[in-house]
Amino acid sequence: MSSDNTARAFWVEAPGQGAIRTQQLTLPGVDEVRVRTCYSAISRGTETLVFHARIPESEYARMQAPFQEGDFPAPVKYGYSSVGIVEEGPEALKGRHVFCLHPHQDRFVVPVAMVIPLPDTLPPERAVLAANMETALNGLWDAAPRIGDRIAVIGAGVVGTLIAWLCRNIPGTRVELIDIDESRETLARSLDIGFSTPSRAQAECDLVIHASGSQAGLQQALTLAGQEATIIEMSWFGAQSVSLPLGEAFHSRRLTLRASQVGTVSPSRSVRRTHAERMAQALSLLEDARLDALIDAESDFETLPETMARVTTEPGTLCHRIRYSH
Repeated sequence: MSSDNTARAFWVEAPGQGAIRTQQLTLPGVDEVRVRTCYSAISRGTETLVFHARIPESEYARMQAPFQEGDFPAPVKYGYSSVGIVEEGPEALKGRHVFCLHPHQDRFVVPVAMVIPLPDTLPPERAVLAANMETALNGLWDAAPRIGDRIAVIGAGVVGTLIAWLCRNIPGTRVELIDIDESRETLARSLDIGFSTPSRAQAECDLVIHASGSQAGLQQALTLAGQEATIIEMSWFGAQSVSLPLGEAFHSRRLTLRASQVGTVSPSRSVRRTHAERMAQALSLLEDARLDALIDAESDFETLPETMARVTTEPGTLCHRIRYSH
């Protein structure tokens, strides 16, 4: 447990090894807040690459998280999904639950502008999904789905499921969430999303969104896209090379393959939305209790070194929530 002038934070000490360090905590300045963390979440895709030192050297600068300390590959303090209570700061924020893009740490001091108050109807336990929802929202701003579209979402992880969940409310759309794990059908049904395995997936789609993080998933995206359709790539493969059959129907069907990345606001919205406004929108989209189904496990912060090693090697994990005791 930390005192008011210290904090405990999770660090990647070496590839595949983590530890909790105690460090000094500065006093909040005039335009800063001190936050006591209640929950954080493991972003399984990105944090797996960070924890196992799979970040390409060319991406070290671009992959830096807000308030990251240390450098890739290690030692480094990394993470970006933290929910806590403001202990010190402006009166309007004191005692309020806020979301912050901050590494796993039990207390932290950040500028006021970096915390987003939670909507009154959003439980802090669910708000750890905010970074995932922000990624899904930005991806759909890039994808620009239309009324009546036939949409395939490949990969029923947290981001893919959130994308499919958002798309299903567009009038007239046929939305299919696709995953090799048939048990994900239960999750899809609980969220009123159509589900399919790769062998049963419907083709001739207007829009295909790939979020499986696998080469096979991206290859299938090419086969499901109809004439002149668009494929949005949400996965980030780190140092892994990916082979695609671009000599087949890719050219004859005049397909478009586009990357989406949450580090910048989608060009379709960047002149009208700040990062803070995008995050506030993401938080408001989480006000549905059914989304609790995406959080499939919880463990204590003190066990995070062991938990991170397990979660980043076990298949099938959705959102793993970290609980902080004070």
